[in-house]
Amino acid sequence: MNSKSPFTLHSKSSECNARRGEVKTKHGIVQTPVFMPVGTQGTVKAVTPDNLKEMGAQIILGNTYHLYIRPGHELIEKFGGLHGFMNWDGSILTDSGGFQIFSLKELAKITEEGAAFRSHIDGSKLFLSPEDAVHVQQSLGSDIMMVLDTCIPYPADRDQAQKATDLTTRWAKRCREAHTKRDQLLFGIVQGGMYEDMRREHAAALQEIGFDGYALGGLSVGESKELMYDMTEATAPHLPEDYSRYLMGVGTPEDLVEGVWRGIDMFDCVMPTRNARNGTLFTSTGKLTIKNSRYREDHRPLDENCDCYTCRNYSRAYLRHLFHSREILSYHLNTIHNLHYYVNLMKGIRNAIENDCYAAFRKDFYGRLETE
Repeated sequence: MNSKSPFTLHSKSSECNARRGEVKTKHGIVQTPVFMPVGTQGTVKAVTPDNLKEMGAQIILGNTYHLYIRPGHELIEKFGGLHGFMNWDGSILTDSGGFQIFSLKELAKITEEGAAFRSHIDGSKLFLSPEDAVHVQQSLGSDIMMVLDTCIPYPADRDQAQKATDLTTRWAKRCREAHTKRDQLLFGIVQGGMYEDMRREHAAALQEIGFDGYALGGLSVGESKELMYDMTEATAPHLPEDYSRYLMGVGTPEDLVEGVWRGIDMFDCVMPTRNARNGTLFTSTGKLTIKNSRYREDHRPLDENCDCYTCRNYSRAYLRHLFHSREILSYHLNTIHNLHYYVNLMKGIRNAIENDCYAAFRKDFYGRLETE
């Protein structure tokens, strides 16, 4: 275990496992629980860094796999790393590429040495070892790096899950040994499929190696919500209390509320940005599909409880018109709103934990939800 954790725990709920804390990174202090907008290719789609700052985003994601393929980590390093390249002075977390390689399926081959795969862009042969994953992320200059892991499909039998989890442990050790830039934090990733005991054992194995934080990987891969929540609930208490807990690739507003209830500090998901481009907006009363004809003459903002740029300035009728006209501004305004909603939700969650009223907050959150 590392001598000093970058995470500080400020308060805990007396009603559940919710925690209020902060993570210290080289680009500042991130208040948790936190949602991290996803910026796969060095940009959070359809918004500028200034938009992100205005809505209160503290930390964003970059994607090792995509940036490794294009434009290349060596080029990004010449521009002062990802921060300089994309003009973002907040914190950045980069994932290791494990999930993207897992998603390639027939284009990838996993061996003890690492992952051999073909570029999804031009089909060229590429290889990423655990050491390469750390080296690429160190070149990108991210504040938080992730170890290279092997994702487990769902469903997976016990033997398949155990073999993949054991390989992730061996890769995690190699990542830790390759980690030379200690001002960049390195998080371990707990795997174990849908087997509670395997996840507990893997959490212990990673703590033995010692990381700057711990993530739950391999969830939201096709299993039911109940199973995802069960695995989170079974694993989180076995992660050290004085280190960050990150639930990777999750999820809906409900998932954030439930994840925090079970002791998670950090989340990321493409859902708010992707849904914005598809015309699905998150509001304090539930989801709204902007293309629906009922909004054709609707003067109201998307959400009367929202103070984002979009809600302060535009009607549902105008946003519906933009969406149907396939105007680029539609993506921009919808994305600003959805990300603001997520960032604001996390702010409300932090306040509720501080005031030890998270159960009431959760109840109120569900009480407001309606269906269109």
